[in-house]
Amino acid sequence: MFTKIEQLKSRLNEYRPLTSEEVKRLREEFLINFTYNSNAIEGNTLTLQETALILKEGITIDKKPLKEHLEAVGHKDAFYYIEELVKDKIDISEKNIKDIHSLVLMDKPQDRGRYRRIPVTILGAVDEPPQPYIVPKLMEELIYEYNEGRESAHTIERVSLFHLKFEGIHPFIDGNGRTGRLLLNLELMKEGYPPINIKFQDRKKYYDCFTDYHLKNDPSMLVNMVKKYIEEELERYISVVEVANSIDK
Repeated sequence: MFTKIEQLKSRLNEYRPLTSEEVKRLREEFLINFTYNSNAIEGNTLTLQETALILKEGITIDKKPLKEHLEAVGHKDAFYYIEELVKDKIDISEKNIKDIHSLVLMDKPQDRGRYRRIPVTILGAVDEPPQPYIVPKLMEELIYEYNEGRESAHTIERVSLFHLKFEGIHPFIDGNGRTGRLLLNLELMKEGYPPINIKFQDRKKYYDCFTDYHLKNDPSMLVNMVKKYIEEELERYISVVEVANSIDK
């Protein structure tokens, strides 16, 4: 099922690596796109260009709320944080989940890094998120199950299932989607895969993955979506490296 991805990874490793400045540029482009799309899925109205101006130039966009500016900056900081976790191969824990959430929810200091204390309803969801009193126990079980199950399935299957379950628990009052997608990328990057950017234009298909899982207890729809995004990222990176290597010849 994942043969193509492993072949693409091997092919990429055959090329001479990019310089640190080239890698930095590609990382910056990815981060802007990832921040724009992840925030847009949650209702942020900043355009891709506006997101780039905020993150690269620190420019304030006229007539756009401060909340949306803070969401962009917070998401960027959270991505930098998960990069540090990747370097040290840190296991997922309650602490780093709450740390990521604290950065994501920069605009709501009273709720940062705190599990929700009230029931919530997600419009259009098949199942209601669990009652707040059981959230800490469910999160503890989810983290333990994930960290103990390293050999049980392929990385892409494991991280996809974790994402589905995390969003189903909906542990925070706000910022669950952005935090969950950052955690998804944290785990992919730790295993040597590129981070993925679930696009705003694909949000209907993305939401359908959760519905499909809760109706059938089958994570394969999200697994296939993540797999496709990884393949696209690897192919994009290979094409960039091929051009760079050809110029040097």
